[in-house]
Amino acid sequence: GRLVVSWRDRAIRDQYQAVAGEASLGRPRGLVPVGEVLDRPAEGVIVEAKLERGRGPVGTALVQRGTLRLGDLIVAGSAYGRVRALINDMDEQVKEAGPSVPVEVLGFDSAPEAGDQFAVVENEARARELTDYRMRERRKRIAVAGARGSLEQMMSQLTERGAQEFTLLVKGDVQGSVEAIVSALEKLGTDEVRARIVHAGVGGITESDIGLAATSGAVVLGFNVRANTQAREAAERDGVEIRYFNVIYDLVDIVKQAMSGMLAPTRKENFLGNAEILEVFAISKVGKVAGCRVTEGKVERGAHV
Repeated sequence: GRLVVSWRDRAIRDQYQAVAGEASLGRPRGLVPVGEVLDRPAEGVIVEAKLERGRGPVGTALVQRGTLRLGDLIVAGSAYGRVRALINDMDEQVKEAGPSVPVEVLGFDSAPEAGDQFAVVENEARARELTDYRMRERRKRIAVAGARGSLEQMMSQLTERGAQEFTLLVKGDVQGSVEAIVSALEKLGTDEVRARIVHAGVGGITESDIGLAATSGAVVLGFNVRANTQAREAAERDGVEIRYFNVIYDLVDIVKQAMSGMLAPTRKENFLGNAEILEVFAISKVGKVAGCRVTEGKVERGAHV
């Protein structure tokens, strides 16, 4: 038989001709009008997530049903936002993406996680309702009894009370790095002690992360990310320890030393302030110079940024 399909129309026009020459004007079984596929709100899955300077949280989405468009309000896991830009695999900005089309989505309030299902919702109230519910459910699932503590306190518990778990929360700048850290930490486990990851995700350390760590008694490990002001204040108030790293091996070694009872003296980052880069100037023989405005605290000569 022969099937003629026009995919650009709002509905399929089809003609089927049997071998014997008899035509059937009805739609063959299994065909669905294009309008039923493309005009519905988009749904799909997040296949990659990262935190990029200048662009913020970025999620690579694979549309499975419907059409994702600029301006849509999208919810993925515990992250949501209005779509500000869609970038295809050719690094071109597009206005919409249909089924089976992967695109980078900009506009999330925080980085989603790889594997999260996403959907377009009708309004922001619905988006907040969904994300708040998912956060509450996640906290219920991973909440455990026990006091909050630092790596040193966890190390003491190993010798004094025979504790069997190191409870950790991991945040990083790229999903691939987070997965590598989690995999390395899980391999450190022995018959006596193992690392328990209550949450691992992409993005800066937020107040909700601190609340989760406080509930589960976890230490927060940040890889190439920092805690915002609200998170730092919550950590100080709740007694949650935050440690920052930019080399995976250093992170794994610190946890390994703590698990084996040989933790080295603490190197603590002393926060001085935040500054916003307003403009970058290129000066010959000097390099690039950033013109900044201090938004919090102070900036000192010789300090690390």
